[in-house]
Amino acid sequence: WRHRAGGVLLSSSGQFPARRAELQRPDLMPTPTPRTINMVSIGDDLLRDTSPGFGPRIEAVVVYNSNPVAVAPDSGKVVRGFARKDLFTVVLEHFRTDTADYADYVLPATTQLEHWDVHLAYGHTDVLLNRPAIAPLGQARSNAQIFRDLARHMGFTAPCFADSDETLCRQAYGNAVDFGLLESQGFATLALPDAPFADGGFPTPSGKCEFFSDRLAARGLDGLPAYLSNHELQGTSARYPLAMISPPARNFLNSTFVNVQSLRDIEGRPVLEIHPDDAEARGVADGVVVRVFNDRGSYRCHAEVSTRARPGVVNGLGIWWRKLGLDGTNVNEVTSQALTDLGRAPTFYDCLVEVEADGTAAAAAPSLKA
Repeated sequence: WRHRAGGVLLSSSGQFPARRAELQRPDLMPTPTPRTINMVSIGDDLLRDTSPGFGPRIEAVVVYNSNPVAVAPDSGKVVRGFARKDLFTVVLEHFRTDTADYADYVLPATTQLEHWDVHLAYGHTDVLLNRPAIAPLGQARSNAQIFRDLARHMGFTAPCFADSDETLCRQAYGNAVDFGLLESQGFATLALPDAPFADGGFPTPSGKCEFFSDRLAARGLDGLPAYLSNHELQGTSARYPLAMISPPARNFLNSTFVNVQSLRDIEGRPVLEIHPDDAEARGVADGVVVRVFNDRGSYRCHAEVSTRARPGVVNGLGIWWRKLGLDGTNVNEVTSQALTDLGRAPTFYDCLVEVEADGTAAAAAPSLKA
């Protein structure tokens, strides 16, 4: 970290001084503390009844900037949750996604061309301004505008509910970013040295780069990172001997762009990459339809016998919309809702499966109806 481009991590998002409290305004509801649902466990949580530990049964969901029916793990449960007759679901969307199929109302959301926004960077330190190029088309409204309108109809009168999207953009970074510069050139670079931690000053109790973390140890976690064996190896490896990872297909970004016919034409069909040794042991030939399964569920796709997959590992390329899969499912039918101990994050790549030849003829993926 003392040398230009000498960092060990790509992400620079922690360098951005976003004033989240001013944007989220937790002071407007200090008590009771609003319940937070982890999106990773949305499948289980939508199916839970009222209980002291969980709280009241979820009765309404507003979905924006996401397609959980396609992207959330253990998607069989996610589908059952969204299919509840007593669940009121509103989806803010541009397209008829898998999740929109379960909505009571689909509200047209603006695209990036139609609304104000500011973007922090992932691998550099520029703040980017997104100004609308055109007025919203039809009845489309930005997410923030929809929530402002909802707040007004619900009788909330705090001044912040009158702030426009442009005002929110101006508030996002306060004096840390020159908004005039943002407006004039479209971006502004944070005033940071090339090597921010060359003289120390890390955000740790010691101010140093810590290899052992007392803070993690105090939380009952390992203060020194060590190897952890596969969570799913506990009793299931004999039945499901293949480890599955599910990276995005080359022409998709998770479930984004899957609705674009030209990109689907390039991808061709849902694919599972499997090593030749594993394919031979299972009687799987290149191009045949296979069934990928475990205790959570199964999905069908086409086998691609390739050394791109390591022995014992299969690559389930995603994330195809379920409605565009071979059997109305996708790779997340078999992924797990288990959470990591650090950060309570998803464990998509901690997934054991088995693969078998399906015995059906090769088929093209379905197309979206006009």
